[in-house]
Amino acid sequence: MRNISTLSAALAVVLAGCAPAPSESGSASTQSAHTEICKATSEQEISALFDRWNRSLQTGDPHKVVANYAEHSVLLATVSNKPRLTPAEKEDYFQYFLKSKPMGKIDWRTIEIGCNTAIDAGLYTFTFGATGAQVKARYTYTYKWDGKQWLITTHHSSAMPEKS
Repeated sequence: MRNISTLSAALAVVLAGCAPAPSESGSASTQSAHTEICKATSEQEISALFDRWNRSLQTGDPHKVVANYAEHSVLLATVSNKPRLTPAEKEDYFQYFLKSKPMGKIDWRTIEIGCNTAIDAGLYTFTFGATGAQVKARYTYTYKWDGKQWLITTHHSSAMPEKS
């Protein structure tokens, strides 16, 4: 019966994706391979990550923008056909993108929070200070808590396919 109890506890840990439940003796289960501690967060904290990214655009410094991304992350940008995987590739993209003086504004969003992960997906509008042009786009940002800060692991943006 103890094996079934241990198996049930291990299964609950895997399904929950967070720290193991205490064992019957009161200590954490040593049989679980997954011992991640989940960072408490909120929708407000996750929505502020876009604001942090948008403020980094205002600096005009591609290096400051790329600092928002995890080392192993993917940028699928609105105005580039090339997936950007390395920090150098992202900096190359932002070197070009920042010349147009972009400023983003969230039009609609939904946020989902997991254990040390979050997804912010929705619609935004970019206004380009260099020309006054606007582009409406869809976006998805996935984030991971690295133990110190939230970093972007995936950023996908694509222009709206239907003109309004």
